[in-house]
Amino acid sequence: MKDGAYGYDSYLSPFTWRYGSEEMRKLFSETRRRATWRRVWLSLAEAEAGLGLISSEELGAIRSSSGEANVDIARAHEVEKRIRHDLMAELRVFADQAKEGGGKLHLGATSMDIEDNADVMIFGKGLDLLMGRLVSCLDAAADKVKRHKGVVCMGWTHLQPAEPTTVGYRFANYAQDIVLDIRLVETLRREFLKGKGVKGAVGTSASYKKLLGSTAKVKRLEEEVMSDLGLGYFDVATQTYPRKLDYLILSALASIAASCAKFGLDVRVLQSPTFGELSEPIEDSQVGSSAMPFKRNPVMAERMCSLARVVSVMPLVAFMNASNTVLERTLDDSAARRIAMPEAFLAVDECLAILERLMRGLRLYPAMISRNLERFGAFAGTEAVMMELAEKGEDRQKVHELIRVKSFEAWESVMRGEPNPLEKLLSQDPVVASKLTERRLRQLLDPSTHTGGAEESCDEFLKKVVAPILKGHKKARQTKVEF
Repeated sequence: MKDGAYGYDSYLSPFTWRYGSEEMRKLFSETRRRATWRRVWLSLAEAEAGLGLISSEELGAIRSSSGEANVDIARAHEVEKRIRHDLMAELRVFADQAKEGGGKLHLGATSMDIEDNADVMIFGKGLDLLMGRLVSCLDAAADKVKRHKGVVCMGWTHLQPAEPTTVGYRFANYAQDIVLDIRLVETLRREFLKGKGVKGAVGTSASYKKLLGSTAKVKRLEEEVMSDLGLGYFDVATQTYPRKLDYLILSALASIAASCAKFGLDVRVLQSPTFGELSEPIEDSQVGSSAMPFKRNPVMAERMCSLARVVSVMPLVAFMNASNTVLERTLDDSAARRIAMPEAFLAVDECLAILERLMRGLRLYPAMISRNLERFGAFAGTEAVMMELAEKGEDRQKVHELIRVKSFEAWESVMRGEPNPLEKLLSQDPVVASKLTERRLRQLLDPSTHTGGAEESCDEFLKKVVAPILKGHKKARQTKVEF
């Protein structure tokens, strides 16, 4: 097996080919990583040229060799085998290609001046891609809210029948989770996503000050480099940017994963025949089980929940990296970051792709929704019956006990597979019959009259919350990775 030519006869990460979009995989590819290093080196060289440290001829040679097309991983790996330092190996290849200007590359810099800034550039683009997916998922969820805001269904608490809600209102809660994730990513992108800057080996900028002679020139250098890269930067740093940033990023990704997992679990529950109210899209030729040909398993939702579970523990890795970095730097964060950061982005990328497919392709089964309402919906009206009887002069506590006894009797009938007899049992009770007509009792027990302001809340949520986000992120769904 040649260097870089990995096939199916060697271990491949599932993220290499199975999970995540091609665009996200390219963003975290080794080629893109090294090209981004070169982008940082070029910005540093341009700023140093402006301060008289690099000639125009030298800068021209550096610039002509800086693009992704010039990345030669095979050559860099050959060098790395000898020197045991991946960034220095890439630097030597770059310097050889630049020839005249190569000797001025990395002037005053330490490795993390290059790597940390490059990482943040890649993380930023990754967040932009995820934002596009989040907005698309919100759009898909909003469509479900709008379409089904008035479709009454049973609500469930503790996996037991509770009061009725509407299908649209349930989806509004999924949409609200996505809204929170969008706001979280916006805040992360705006307030916290910053590069290290160019500050040298322990963050004091000592090497740059020796080169330039004054703190003012060092500040000018850093400002020009980071402005060219399009990054904010931390005022102070050690050899690295604060590793708490990774914790914040992975926490935001874990939040998105939690939204996906919550929705996925609900889909799995509601697709089970016990509920039977919806199902994920299932293709005609899809095989559910090797042993049971009839199976219609919620495989997409299960995959999404499984990937989300992996992401859920990634913030712990970042916590350990941030808390165990001793003094100005230890290297025990490096290998963990190489695994955790890309794989968290790729896993969430896959989760959101599944979430959108589920949202847009879900099948609702009105007959099953009605069946569950018929079985359990009448119980939700018992409070209304109790209150009206109390208003008509009956003792509230005695009425509560009466209805409790009748409800338990009705429940046993339902569990035997019989129609819910609660209305009949109550109408035959002399206390109830003396105060309520059969028509009025039927109205009070009708579950469609007990959804509160669910439909109105859906309209208000779509108008006040969702519409401004979709309008403000109109271009997010067409996000492309550009450097």
